[in-house]
Amino acid sequence: MSKFALSLILVLCGFSLSRAQVWSPDNGDGTYRNPIIYADYSDPDVLRVGDDYYMVASSFTCAPGIPVLHSKDLVNWTIVNHVYTSIPLSNYERPNHGQGSWAPSIRYHDGKYMVYFCTPKEGLFVAYTDDPRKEWTLKHIVHVAQWEDPCPFWDDDGKAYLVHSKLCGGPAILHRMSDDGLSLLDDGRVVYWDEEENPVLEGLKMMKRNGWYYILAPAGGVANGWQSVLRSRNIYGPYESRKVLEEGNGINGPHQGGLVDTPYGEWWFIHFQSTPAFGRIVHLQPARWEEDWPLMGVDCDNDGCGEPVLTYRKPRSDYRGGAVVPQTSDDFSSPTLGKQWQWMAAPQAKWYSLTEREGYIRLFAASVPEEEGNLNYAGNLLLQKTPAPNFRATAEVDVRGLAGKERCGLIVMGNTHTYLNAERDGDGYVLYLRTGKYENCGFPPVELASVDFAGGTILLRADITEDATCQYSYSLDGERFEKIGAPVAVETGQWIGAKIGIFCINPGIHDGSGHADFARFEVEPLAREAASN
Repeated sequence: MSKFALSLILVLCGFSLSRAQVWSPDNGDGTYRNPIIYADYSDPDVLRVGDDYYMVASSFTCAPGIPVLHSKDLVNWTIVNHVYTSIPLSNYERPNHGQGSWAPSIRYHDGKYMVYFCTPKEGLFVAYTDDPRKEWTLKHIVHVAQWEDPCPFWDDDGKAYLVHSKLCGGPAILHRMSDDGLSLLDDGRVVYWDEEENPVLEGLKMMKRNGWYYILAPAGGVANGWQSVLRSRNIYGPYESRKVLEEGNGINGPHQGGLVDTPYGEWWFIHFQSTPAFGRIVHLQPARWEEDWPLMGVDCDNDGCGEPVLTYRKPRSDYRGGAVVPQTSDDFSSPTLGKQWQWMAAPQAKWYSLTEREGYIRLFAASVPEEEGNLNYAGNLLLQKTPAPNFRATAEVDVRGLAGKERCGLIVMGNTHTYLNAERDGDGYVLYLRTGKYENCGFPPVELASVDFAGGTILLRADITEDATCQYSYSLDGERFEKIGAPVAVETGQWIGAKIGIFCINPGIHDGSGHADFARFEVEPLAREAASN
């Protein structure tokens, strides 16, 4: 069946690839369930301007970087932009696992949206724009190592400050900035550090209310930590501390995020929860103020420290639209790349085309010679976040453009990754199930299974389940799928959750002459019974 015939059937049935929902937090009855986004939007921060909410998150080495999400009700979110196309430094032209943008903060000042972030080795950056849906200007403020998690703050008198911590957590360091927020004016001063009460202090967010200065900061570590709040009448301290959100209701380590108010005077807290395979997924907690301390979640013990909620009423809003989620599926009919996609390094024009063949994305066979084609070294992996604990991803690819030993296929990426790839073998083709690993050296791809096929168009499928396993399968006729190999593990990457996507590479020292044409990438719900069949 052709791509266009399939698309017509889907339209007639009322189905759109771009609207497939595998996890929706909106219960449709005025309540929501957590997580509000079952995907790796690590270190989220949130901002309200009018009745629009914007969220940003870490991207690390992935590009374009720092996704910008939009919502009208704090529950239903879509991706509207990225803060930068790439970090303009040469070491991000290749995968730089674990480096790149960490824990951004977003603020609105003097008519501009401003996002601040640090990279572990290159220091402090700021990006700004008049419209978060349009292009951002990126500025490298200072080159310094081992800073993390910056947040700007403008006081009532217009003076600007920046607070940040250091790698491995703590202390809280405060700088004066120029009033426009584009440069630092001093070397900074430690305003809080208590390793016994708040070890691994990070993710700092600064605000002011009722004459109190607040620094919101998670502590205790990602997997089993808590959310603390520091407050003082003087911006330079001393600061007192209170734990305001801790583990509960099966939610481990409710970690860093952003506190935001609504036009109706409500307060809400968005934070992440670390999961073993799917990364740092996003939760929404009700918040309120008691005696000038914020309380997050539900205070079951009346001790001023809340526990996370699993379900709750939605924030009051004027939003009357239906349930929406961050984009996943793609039929590649747009002249620009969908906002759900990220590369593993700074994008290069030679990697792909959306115009060479109408209705397809053509991936060119870029060179990945390291360790016989270990995909941890491949910047041209086109990936997106895993969107649910149970889901199915299907890629339709025409492999006739491959040459030599070039490989194209479907990948589930992590520190240990697996992929189903096609490549030429004489006059025919072979489909391989392979695995690779991220180590210092010495781990070329390992073959797990293989099958011969005639070529042409093939459907590649990955069924991923909440036990963090993946079963690969394929179809030669578009209807009947055959499993290949046994279920394989799904693993996180370096500071990021597992990702899924498509690729085309040449394992030799030069870019290949061939290509692969992908017609669609479809993400859909996976019923538990389907996963076991």
